[in-house]
Amino acid sequence: MFKHFRESILITILGLIFAYFWAGHIQAGSEFKTLFIVLFLSILEVTLSFDNAVVNAVVLEKMSKKWQHRFLTWGIIVAVFGVRFMLPVVIVSIFSHLNILETIHLALNDVTKYSQYLQLAHSPLVAFGGSFLLMVGLSYYLGAENEYKWLYKIEDFLSKIKFKFAPSIFCLFSIFILQFFLEDEIKKPVIISGIMGVLSYLLIHFILNLMEKNQSKNIAKTAIQGGFMMFIYLEVIDASFSLDGVLGSFAISSDIVIIAIGLAIGAMFVRSLTLLFVEKKTLKQYIYLVSGAHFAIISLAVIMFISIFVEVNEIITGSIGLMFVGSSFISSLMENKKNPDKYTTNI
Repeated sequence: MFKHFRESILITILGLIFAYFWAGHIQAGSEFKTLFIVLFLSILEVTLSFDNAVVNAVVLEKMSKKWQHRFLTWGIIVAVFGVRFMLPVVIVSIFSHLNILETIHLALNDVTKYSQYLQLAHSPLVAFGGSFLLMVGLSYYLGAENEYKWLYKIEDFLSKIKFKFAPSIFCLFSIFILQFFLEDEIKKPVIISGIMGVLSYLLIHFILNLMEKNQSKNIAKTAIQGGFMMFIYLEVIDASFSLDGVLGSFAISSDIVIIAIGLAIGAMFVRSLTLLFVEKKTLKQYIYLVSGAHFAIISLAVIMFISIFVEVNEIITGSIGLMFVGSSFISSLMENKKNPDKYTTNI
């Protein structure tokens, strides 16, 4: 198991060393307090994204070894630098009408003003992320004949909802209802962002399905394109999961460098968990984990919508997600004890 976490441990050590010297450079005597904040942010990121690791593993199992490696290498660069640092910078740049370089300067030198701009973007950001994640969760249940049903009565009921575009219709209807409770100044950006979240999910899956149909015509080319689209899909999921952590982290620290280090360490451990799940075939042994993770995803999507109106503590968000994943894990263990020879036991 240690081999799966070697890179994560190395990044943690390097991140803590850099954070220590950065804190001393900014304010002498704040080094150990900063290290605590970095570790807290890392744990928070893993807690919020544990179900993300399960969903990543589901998709990663369908990818070739080459694209799995690319997700776990290139993907971490996108996840850390692109999503957890540059995405907020781009959002602030749009809302502040500053160019990217000016916004980076603002983030490093006037964090208070930077975080104020970022908070202005909170509602449309979580609307996009919430819509995309709601599509991920609902698409797993609605009309789907999943072999292993954890909360059987609920999942069996949802599997009978088989009309076309059911997840999209349900999600768009939720956005439609949401608009009646929004303040006028955020109504338009929230609705547009929510619809964009739905359309992004549909577009990615449309392209993936099209490639699967054309696979027999040009297997090599389709494999490359399919791997790339799955890579994009995983990165969008990761971005949607990270929005809560990125926005909430400013309540813990006002230093964007420290925030980026903490979230980066957490993201690395999520990647390591994903690799562990894939190589050890964890999802085949703990059969209800995937179902529990998708319930956690739906709960996160709902919380993101709620956070448009009321601030929701990230610890509460993470605890709810862990409750679903942890409960499904325990249920899987109980099922394995009942049927010890039925499921793979190679961990």
